[in-house]
Amino acid sequence: MTATPEHQPELRPARKLVLASASPRRVDLLAQIGITPDAVIPADIDESPLKFEQPRPYAARLAEAKARAIAETSDGKGAFVLAADTVVACGRRILPKAATEAEARRCLELLSGRRHRVYGGICLITPDGKALSDVVLTAVHMKKLHRDEIADYLACGEWDGKAGGYAIQGRAGAFVPAINGSYTNIVGLDLALTKAMLLGLGWKENA
Repeated sequence: MTATPEHQPELRPARKLVLASASPRRVDLLAQIGITPDAVIPADIDESPLKFEQPRPYAARLAEAKARAIAETSDGKGAFVLAADTVVACGRRILPKAATEAEARRCLELLSGRRHRVYGGICLITPDGKALSDVVLTAVHMKKLHRDEIADYLACGEWDGKAGGYAIQGRAGAFVPAINGSYTNIVGLDLALTKAMLLGLGWKENA
């Protein structure tokens, strides 16, 4: 006997996950905890800090702006949209995502021998438009860098596009004797908070 439409089991809603990021590091991080986004779509937004903007609100604002930009697209509608932004700050000074060798050098010279902070903004928007945001803080101690260490690091090119001009998961790991807080936050995405946000807002693995 064929079931009538009214007697057919209700289909589960799609639990598509879209990562609003251009960073392959975030894809790799999610893979570490068994999460593979259904789509990875960079958000094209203006990332310039506002006048007098502090690092923590800056990180939160960019993460939310990225998430909302993708949530409003055809690919983002009806999906969970996850976005993040990593901000390196020395005091109240927001360091750039190094685009040139000279910019990376200035960052490394500033951070050399000092403690700095890495703020990780995370925003998750659900299929019904609910948004949840948070900011993770990690304190980083960078050793005093010699000129030849900076020169060698700049020559390897690893700094390109990295907040603060360095990548702790690469050669710059030798520059950091201690951190206080989440390591994955420095790399690009705090995994513990991200997983908690996803599950807390109803996303289900393998759904």
